[in-house]
Amino acid sequence: MTGPDHGTGPERAPGPVPPYGTVPGPGSSGGAPDAGLERWRLVLGAPAERHTGPLGRSRAGQDAALDWLYGRDPDLARRGVRRSGSATPRTGGEGPSPVTAIDWLDDIHRLFPRETIERLERDAVERYGIQEIVTDPAVLERVEPSPTLLRAVLRTKHLMNPQVLRLARRIVEEVVGQLLARLRPEIRRALHGTRSRKPSRTALARDFDFARTVRANLAHYQPAERRLLIERAHFHSRTRRHVTRWQLILLVDQSGSMAGSVIHSAVTAACLWGLPGLKTHLVAFDSNVVDLSADVSDPVELLMRVQLGGGTDIARAVTYGAGLVENPRRTIVALITDFHEGGDAYRLRRAVRSLVEQGTTVLGLAALDEDANPDYDREVAAQLAEAGAHIGAMTPGRLAEFVAERLGR
Repeated sequence: MTGPDHGTGPERAPGPVPPYGTVPGPGSSGGAPDAGLERWRLVLGAPAERHTGPLGRSRAGQDAALDWLYGRDPDLARRGVRRSGSATPRTGGEGPSPVTAIDWLDDIHRLFPRETIERLERDAVERYGIQEIVTDPAVLERVEPSPTLLRAVLRTKHLMNPQVLRLARRIVEEVVGQLLARLRPEIRRALHGTRSRKPSRTALARDFDFARTVRANLAHYQPAERRLLIERAHFHSRTRRHVTRWQLILLVDQSGSMAGSVIHSAVTAACLWGLPGLKTHLVAFDSNVVDLSADVSDPVELLMRVQLGGGTDIARAVTYGAGLVENPRRTIVALITDFHEGGDAYRLRRAVRSLVEQGTTVLGLAALDEDANPDYDREVAAQLAEAGAHIGAMTPGRLAEFVAERLGR
């Protein structure tokens, strides 16, 4: 991180930060603090203050909020760095009251821009395990819904009482709504045909044929004004995908590390649900298999039913998916997992090979989210590739394009 507008990590050298909840006044230099020096002071910590000068009131509040979170990093103790004490709860005396997660959330929402708030909340939940952010009703009422908090809700909802669960559902609904709004047009576009060289009489901006329009109107070019007058615009037509008699079976690993892929699988399945000629199944698995296809049209309800964690028996899931296949040559089985097989690896290879030999397209995806950053067992993935599966990592939009390519054959 490079400055206060983007948060700072635990690597910054902490010093005697004022106890969180108390904010010092402006520096004693008599003038307004230099913004550039303040940024360096936030990055380097209190020991740099003799070179940068003290922080102003707003920046001091940012520094205290950052120290409350990053000051708890265990690496500081290993490096022999003395904590300032700002993140340590007070148990007595005349000092300020202990700062709670809700106090901290209120402060970061006041002191930082939105993108920094999302980073701080993500680190609080995922890096330091401050679970009260998603299990305390008072905190849930104030927290900003984000994909990070949605993942945290899915991991901790088994700890929530009914009141907290109702509040947590708000996070699920808002984030899923945002994902649907972003992904649905992309996925539907991939499945609704490709451009053809044949011209179209339907004027749609997305099908505008720039090259043909320019060629057809060159006679109307005005050299003096260096302007081309368009008397008639030309547009591409689109070929229609044939999506008849196809199945898409999504087998989703619901182990804790796959939370992002579980979320995007649910949203992708909802976007594909109801397309003519495409039958979509969604099956979640750990050491057991749960068919969630009946809830695909409602991704919020589906995600509230998912329980992250537990073992991983990929072979059992693939065997179950094979039992759903109606027409092998018109079926895509997408296995979304980190490939860390906790069951019978030989049985898994045999099940995948059997699907491939009967004509089923098998995808092995190590990630299905916006970033598609894979983290997986490469040895098992290589074995499945040898059995005939296509192995990779995809965003939901790329998966839709892959499905569209197969449906158009």
